[in-house]
Amino acid sequence: MGESLEILYLDEHLVAVNKPAGLLVHRSPIDRRETRFLLQLLRDQLGQRIYPVHRLDKPTSGVLLFGLSPEAAHRAAEAFAGRRVGKKYLAVLRGYSAEQGTIDYPLREEPERRAAKAPPVEARPARTDYRRLATVELPIAVGRYATSRYSLVEARPLTGRRHQLRRHFKHLFHPIVGDTTHGDGQHNRFFRQQFGCQRLLLAATELSIIHPFNGRPLTVQAPLGDDFCTLLATLGWSDAVPRPWLPAKDSAVPGPDRATP
Repeated sequence: MGESLEILYLDEHLVAVNKPAGLLVHRSPIDRRETRFLLQLLRDQLGQRIYPVHRLDKPTSGVLLFGLSPEAAHRAAEAFAGRRVGKKYLAVLRGYSAEQGTIDYPLREEPERRAAKAPPVEARPARTDYRRLATVELPIAVGRYATSRYSLVEARPLTGRRHQLRRHFKHLFHPIVGDTTHGDGQHNRFFRQQFGCQRLLLAATELSIIHPFNGRPLTVQAPLGDDFCTLLATLGWSDAVPRPWLPAKDSAVPGPDRATP
């Protein structure tokens, strides 16, 4: 039996899965050596073609939505383009962030997404709301300070720029732990060595959209993986996480009658 993905929601038009960290959604020149792709795995699991609606970076885990027809994918993608979709993420940051805030910082398209000789492009508006859920101070020196501080935050991107959360929190000097592109190498190594954490500590935990066919509000929540949950418990943060984002005992696939308004 082949590898299977956790299906979070399924009806005749849409399917949402819980994307594992480290899995590419589709073939990409960014990682030519990769042989596993979510699109192929899910297609084989469902026995039918699927159509992407939005994206998650390879190291990010969480809710990923697909259409089961080109029309379904197009309608859902229009909601994303029109900013009519609510998205929530959980992230671990270096340092103590503010209790809450809005990051309003335009972002340019990153170089690897453009042709090598393409002219520079103007920065596009990008906004992220966030609130701090918990903090911890560890009596271990990482870098120049005698102790190490970290924050657990809920982030809500209001726009959809590539690597938006990773770049926005870097802009605040609170990079996401485990980010090998925009993060802090010393703290990344500390988490690998101290906690065995090999991943980017960023998860797409919730997605809310008006169903493109029946017009009903649909909220899909993705439970965190065991690796993320183990780290939260180690840092004493389990109680700070909204309960729907933690693994549930009932693993039944939510259908249309279980959509959360």
